[in-house]
Amino acid sequence: MVLSTHSPAALKVGRQQIIPKGLASETRVTSKGSSQNAEASKRVLKARSMVEGLSVPSADAEEEAEGDLDSPGTLRRGLRSTSYRRAVVSGVDFDSSSNYKKKNRMSQPVLKAVVEDKEKFSSLGRIKKKMLKGQGTFDGEENAVLYQNYKEKALDIDSDEESEPREQKSDEKIVFHYKPLRSTWSQLSVVKKNGLSEAIGQEERKRQEAIFEVISSEHSYLLSLEILIRMFKNSRELSLTMTKTESHHLFSNITDVYEASKKFFKELEARHQNNIFIDDISDIVEKHTSSTFDPYVKYCTNEVYQQRTLQKLLATNPAFKEVLSRIESHEDCRNLPMISFLILPMQRVTRLPLLMDTICQKTPKDSPKYENCKQALKEVSKLVRLCNEGARKMERTEMMYTINSQLEFKIKPFPLVSSSRWLVKRGELTAYVEDTGLFSKRTSKQQVYFFLFNDVLIITKKKSEESYNVTDYSLRDQLVVQQCDGEDLTSSPIKNASTMLYSRQSSVPHLFRLAVLSNHAGEKVGMLLGTETQSDRARWITVLGQDRDGQKTDRTTLTQVEIIRSYTAKQADELSLQVADVVLVYQKVNDGWYEGERLRDGERGWFPMECAKEITCRATIDKNMERMGRLLGLETNV
Repeated sequence: MVLSTHSPAALKVGRQQIIPKGLASETRVTSKGSSQNAEASKRVLKARSMVEGLSVPSADAEEEAEGDLDSPGTLRRGLRSTSYRRAVVSGVDFDSSSNYKKKNRMSQPVLKAVVEDKEKFSSLGRIKKKMLKGQGTFDGEENAVLYQNYKEKALDIDSDEESEPREQKSDEKIVFHYKPLRSTWSQLSVVKKNGLSEAIGQEERKRQEAIFEVISSEHSYLLSLEILIRMFKNSRELSLTMTKTESHHLFSNITDVYEASKKFFKELEARHQNNIFIDDISDIVEKHTSSTFDPYVKYCTNEVYQQRTLQKLLATNPAFKEVLSRIESHEDCRNLPMISFLILPMQRVTRLPLLMDTICQKTPKDSPKYENCKQALKEVSKLVRLCNEGARKMERTEMMYTINSQLEFKIKPFPLVSSSRWLVKRGELTAYVEDTGLFSKRTSKQQVYFFLFNDVLIITKKKSEESYNVTDYSLRDQLVVQQCDGEDLTSSPIKNASTMLYSRQSSVPHLFRLAVLSNHAGEKVGMLLGTETQSDRARWITVLGQDRDGQKTDRTTLTQVEIIRSYTAKQADELSLQVADVVLVYQKVNDGWYEGERLRDGERGWFPMECAKEITCRATIDKNMERMGRLLGLETNV
């Protein structure tokens, strides 16, 4: 959407905005304008096809288009809605006609085109201005969708949605028209002109859509990387607010990542320009993921330093925060925060296997192309595994040394630091202890802080945010956890504890029992523990339980959800998710949390329900399970 230049919202957050279609209401004309509606609709569609065109329109076509633009009609506003995005980014003024306001009955304040100062920015990765012969599919700014706003349609290609936007009927009197932010393969002018979409079978059409998706999404991703480098990394003003070490931790080798992506896209685009009907891209994908994409592993490994440095700068460096905020508000950044650009390489590399799997799924299994696609998918999966392992290893090592420095052992010390040990969950709980006196029993409560690692539980008392006294520890295989229900409490030996809890607290506590079969002294210890929320209890019970039911549960019986809002894990037992991720749900807690397994890589953890919507289509569920089998099978064979 392009907001009015005079509106308060536009002045505050910028003129160009991405909004859900559900927020836009349709405007209807009066009966006086209905007679001209059909003709004007044709003009809108004609203008739209020009914007989406593969090649530069001829001079005659441009003159004809200009004539249409300047002709009177009640749909002028709709035409401007379709064309203005192009005018803004290209510097073409569609409102230059002196008769414009006189002829337009629904005239609005003139929206002037934004002309870029081309001397101001470097040419790094900018849309190419010089072409040998005509203009390519990805050379127009109308296709410039940033990767943060890009949704891979090919991943939902089995929904059989219409590839063409449905035209409004003339009798509906709709005067608001919009142009899709980007084109699919079937919507390309050259495809429509030659009738290619109708000349091939449905499965092959979907395969072409999936191949084109890899190319167009790489283009979108490249544009976002270019903005990250040009607006943030190369900003002298921003660099002066931090040290060279901080700058290196923040941006790492992002320029190398950009150059790798640029080489990859260049080959993909060349094949697309050579023939609009692409036979295969598996050889290009395999070549670059096995060699060119090495910088991705280094960048992803640096992720823990990147996040920590950014958090520190935002919290302790006012000058950095001020300059960063000013850059983020620049129209080139589309009001997106820098962190959304910094995390793109990890997001992109994890999307590639899904895109390649879609191509594989749509390729006939008896053709040589199928084996080539499987090999490319294998290489992409290997790259993702290396990136995940690099990021995870660095994060675990950092966390281990940090925690070890914060622990003070009041008992026999435990050698915590180990290359094979990592943190699984940490947090504060309430422990209820029954004290037996000479004449009576009473229950007291105290706060304990758990550090649960993959092989040991460290029990501490928190002194400060960075200091903990260790009171006990036990190997993880010596732990037995059990949930406490209301009936269990009234019949348990610690009945007094439950009575005290119910009477002193306005809400029922969320309790569970933990039995330590052998602690640091070889003794058996029982604990009654409480959490603040129901989901906290479920998470502790799940993670303390030695046997996870992932291998025993039939995945085909699990609920599947699609992620509609990205989520970044805040704790070690949580799952970071991207929009369009599919997750298998193992647990659902009433206070708003799921425990699930991420389809693309089998990672398991907790995430908020509000980030997901349930998948109900049986065919989609079955295809997701097939995809998971292929992807996880490749992971074990890489």
